[in-house]
Order: sequence, then C-alpha cells, then structure tokens
Amino acid sequence: MEPVRLGVAGLGTVGGGLVELLSANRHAIAERAGRSILPVAVSARNRGKNRKVDLSRAEWFDDPVALAASDTIDIFVELIGGDGDPAKAAVETALRAGKHVVTANKALLARHGNALAALAEENGVALNFEAAVAGGIPIIKVLRESVAGNRVNRVYGIMNGTANFILTMMEQHRRSFAEALAEAQRLGYAEADPTFDVGGFDAAHKLAILTALAFGTEVNVDAIAIEGIEEITLDDITIAGELGFRIKLLGVGVRGEAGVEQRVHPTLVPRESPIADVHGVFNAVAVSGDFVGDLLLSGRGAGAHATASSVAADIIDIARGQILKPFGVPAASLEPYVPMPEPLHRSCYYITMTLEDRPGSIAAVAQHMADLSISLDSIIQRPSRYLPTNGNGDHAEPSSQGMPTRPVVLITHETDEVAAREAIKRIESDRHCVDRPRMIRIERAR
Repeated sequence: MEPVRLGVAGLGTVGGGLVELLSANRHAIAERAGRSILPVAVSARNRGKNRKVDLSRAEWFDDPVALAASDTIDIFVELIGGDGDPAKAAVETALRAGKHVVTANKALLARHGNALAALAEENGVALNFEAAVAGGIPIIKVLRESVAGNRVNRVYGIMNGTANFILTMMEQHRRSFAEALAEAQRLGYAEADPTFDVGGFDAAHKLAILTALAFGTEVNVDAIAIEGIEEITLDDITIAGELGFRIKLLGVGVRGEAGVEQRVHPTLVPRESPIADVHGVFNAVAVSGDFVGDLLLSGRGAGAHATASSVAADIIDIARGQILKPFGVPAASLEPYVPMPEPLHRSCYYITMTLEDRPGSIAAVAQHMADLSISLDSIIQRPSRYLPTNGNGDHAEPSSQGMPTRPVVLITHETDEVAAREAIKRIESDRHCVDRPRMIRIERAR
C-alpha cells in the first residue's frame, strides 16, 4: 500500500519527538498500521534551528495554512498551539480540503471543538486529539471507545504536571510555593509566566474536552469554575498531612440530574486514595461508569516522548482506516451544556484564617457557621504569634490593636458551597479576623 504522508506543523518539543519516534520505530509502526508513515512536509517559524532530527527529505512550508491545503499530504498534524490563528485557520483548511487532522492543541479544542468536530464530520475525515489531554495517557481512547457502553457520571484527575510538581516539592521538600515554582522553572517544567499552569487554566482546557467526551455534551470551557494553587502555603500542606490528606490541583466534571458541573481547584484528597500517590510531573485521570465502575489511568502528562506517543497512536488509527466521530457521537447530537445550579454543589471544606488571639474570637466564627447551619467537624488552633508567616515567606498584617494573632483552621461537615462562601464573607468582615479567609474543598476522591 502507498505510505501515509504526513504534514507536520510545529517542530517544537512534541513535533521533534514525533519525527524521532516515526524514524526510530518505523518498521514496527508500518506493521501495526499496515502502511508506512512518512513525514513528507513540515512547517515551523525558524528553518535554521537545529532540531536534532533529519528533515532533509521533507518539503518546507513557511505558512502552515499552505501546508494544510497541500495535495502532497494525507494527514495534517497540528502542533503549533493556541486557540487562534494560525493553528485554527490551518486545521479548518485541512478539514475543508478533506485531510485528516491530528492535533495536541487543547486550547483550540476547548474553544472551537464543537465547530471543528462538525467540520470534520461534514468532510468525512478524522479529527483526533489524544495528545491534547494528559500527554501519554490514552484517556481520549478510553472515553471514546473503551467505556462507550457505559453512562459516565464523573471524570476527574490531576491534569497539570507543573502544578503537581510544585505541590509535591512543597510537601516532600518543605519548599514554599515561590521556591517550588522557581525549581519548576529551572527544570523547564514551568514557563517564565507560569499563570496558565498554576492558575488552573491549562487543566480547565483539558477538563472541558474530557467532559464533552464523557457526558456527550457540547464543549464549554467558559462554564468551568477555576481556582489555582498560588495561595497554597506550607501551613496548608502541613495541616492537610496531619489530617490524613494531600493537596492536589484537580479538574472535576460531574453529571447530575440538574446539569453538568465543571471545576478546577486545589483539593484535599485522602492520603490512602490512589490519586494522592501521583507525584511530580505525572498526571492521573479517573472515570466512573455505571457498569465498568471506577478506572484510574496514570502516567506522564507531558514531554516530547509521552505526547509524541499519543500523536503517533492517532496517526496509526487513521492509517488503519479507523475514523471515529471526534467526540464519540455526531456533533449535532451533542447535548446542550446545562450547568448545574451552584446551590446543589455540596462538599466538606477546609477554611483557614488568622484571628486576633483574644477571648470571643473563636466563638464569633463558630456563631457565623451556626447562623448558616454549617456543622463543624473540627477547629484547629495553631500556636499564637505576633507576625504570622503565610508559608510563602511573607508576613500577615498584625492585629490593629497590636495583639497576638492565631492561625485557625475549620473543617466543616458536608454543606453547600453557597453557605460556605457566605460564611467566609461574614468572617472576613468580622473585627476578629485580620486577613482574608481561604477555602479549600475536601474531595472524597476514590
């Protein structure tokens, strides 16, 4: 059979890794795919860069959109990134030209996945994106194929390796957030501007894709409630450990009778849960189906080899003639996204604050909780101090009366989130509280 001809747009970490993989394993890939797979054309911003892979036989395109339209390719591999042009224009061009598309672009799919899926189906071609979520973990294939006979009601996990690395450093090496972030940047795990990772936005893009696949709903990244890990302190890590938890940044998608809930936030998970043992730059995604039960997939969530492996798997599927609907069902059949009303979300909460160390301060906080029918599981008082550190090396404001202050942590029983947030608002306005209380959810992750 004729070889499958690839056009690869983007020759960064993943693009270079893909070319390396296709060369190193070319014989095994040809046997498994039934055809040879050859990168015959490429596009990148800098022709002269040394990429340590042999591209001498590939035709060079300065414009990825022109590459996408070229008659010399069968599959367009988009590894440019970003939710706008040129990635968007190139993918749309390829689909309209009847080219199969493989992409690792989570931002593009989170923003335009519904329209791109419809365009792929209209032109009878594949739109594959295994590498867009969790690197080398085959979670897209699991949701689209392996659990297709199940009703999936929950998908959650650790979806950003940078954030997980930072939290692991804080716990295992007693580094502050700032120190752990600096180490992540030194090792190349975090960008100079780490907001996309530590702020939870990268995980949100991945969650939006998984939720659409798991629940058969339209992709809706704007419906995700997002909190990052920037305010997590060493005190939080320590207290969580004392209570039998670890702190992880989780993406959580839940389908209920009233709609779909999507959220990304730091979470206290029980130390005995499998997801609590996922450390460093590793990712893990859990799926709960009505017949299959609970599944957990874990592995490298990023990197040249892991992500290139997923890109190659998508290409091999196409070479075999396996063309599936991008989101498992026809794009026109994706259900409208109906968000779950916020009052329906219930959880236990970890609430931390700094109070003036004087009679009545704890009682005042407890009264606010009682007024909102929030039951407390425990109240943890830390040693009194005059200038409490926040775990990042900074000092909190002293009491306006010059009194000593005391860090206090409340653990609630299950309550609804609206009540918990109202309690924090009331406590913050109370004269006993000298800082802004913070809340972390407690997820009974399985």
